[in-house]
Amino acid sequence: MVYEPELLDFLQGLQELPWEGIVFRHMLNDYSPDRANTRGARWNPPDVAAIYASLSRDTALAEGQYRLSLEPFRPRVRRVIYRVRLRLVAVLDLSSSENLERAGLSVASLRADDHSKCQVVGGAVAWLKHDGLIVPSVRSEGKNIVIYPASRNFDFDFKVLDAEEIT
Repeated sequence: MVYEPELLDFLQGLQELPWEGIVFRHMLNDYSPDRANTRGARWNPPDVAAIYASLSRDTALAEGQYRLSLEPFRPRVRRVIYRVRLRLVAVLDLSSSENLERAGLSVASLRADDHSKCQVVGGAVAWLKHDGLIVPSVRSEGKNIVIYPASRNFDFDFKVLDAEEIT
């Protein structure tokens, strides 16, 4: 994928920071919480691996609830929220409306079913070899963190602390 020079310049101008804390990961069935999505989602184009997590349990739950609500029939699957200690070396923060706008994103593009605009930004972040990206949740007032495991800096800690089955 070819990225616009203005987007790359903006992202390179953001301060990359280490990030350490507790995140929450909503998973279905027996999928491992460190399983990366490579099919593409909001912040990763297809073939760019990403692990999505939330900075709060409520946000992880809201994200999972929304995903299940898209199914024509409510699936009967095991749902688990994992609490994970995460440490990353180089994270960009796009959670402010100013940074989103400067990256070429609007609230409408965040809420759209077409993820292409967000995928371009996430793909550029991964291409620039950042470990992660902090973004606002579309499903709650919280924030999500997108982890790009192919980063050059990917000396990270992803330790599952506990798991809570959701009924």
